[in-house]
Amino acid sequence: MKWDPSKYVEFGNHRDRPFHDLVARVQANTPLKVVDLGCGPGNLTATLAERWPDAHVAGIDSSEEMLLKARALSQQFLHLEFTAGDIADWLPDADTDVVVSNAALQWVPGHLDMLAGWLRALKPGAWFALQVPGNFTSPSHTLMRELAESPRWQARLGGVLRHDDAVGSPADYLEIMLDAGCSADAWETTYQQVLKGSDPVLQWVRGTGLRPVLAALSPEEAADYESEYARMLRTAYPATSHGTVFPFRRIFAVARKNT
Repeated sequence: MKWDPSKYVEFGNHRDRPFHDLVARVQANTPLKVVDLGCGPGNLTATLAERWPDAHVAGIDSSEEMLLKARALSQQFLHLEFTAGDIADWLPDADTDVVVSNAALQWVPGHLDMLAGWLRALKPGAWFALQVPGNFTSPSHTLMRELAESPRWQARLGGVLRHDDAVGSPADYLEIMLDAGCSADAWETTYQQVLKGSDPVLQWVRGTGLRPVLAALSPEEAADYESEYARMLRTAYPATSHGTVFPFRRIFAVARKNT
């Protein structure tokens, strides 16, 4: 599945806010090694290099399209690098001080089990901060699944969208972190975002959740699917004089290894 970095950052102010809310809870003072799992186009990873200028900051992503955009930023910081890698294959080094994963783990099946292993491997005092979407039961996603499973599209899209077990609850992440010997905090936030423009919710999901559908269809099929989906979204998220209100629920969890 290919990613479009320009589409992903189209709603930058809205997409970036959960990242900043997440890392604000990481109280590491002088880390020497920082890892961003699923770094995407790297613009947010670069803010970690700005915050901790003495740290080696490594962004990891499986998308070459994203990494091409990210690597242009590495020239601006002495200790910032971006590498290709699958999150499912990653393990923290013994000297890892901070791990951040922002809006990436929902793409990794079995990541709750992996999280337990990552935390066990971290040294005392290290931090792990994650943020994942919590909107899989929102109309934007339920309508996407309903349409994909409809008689017209089921043969082409059956099984393409994995939403039921994509993420855990805040309590799930908290329990894993506590069991791993961490001090931990987990919470959720629903941002009431006001989006502008024509069919803004469709434009939003084009950059993320709709990617598997678009990858499975021909351009002609994708246009037909989007046309029908857009009509459903306009009913679920009606435009107002202020714009289109799009509730955006996110799940956060931050851990500091104690033992």
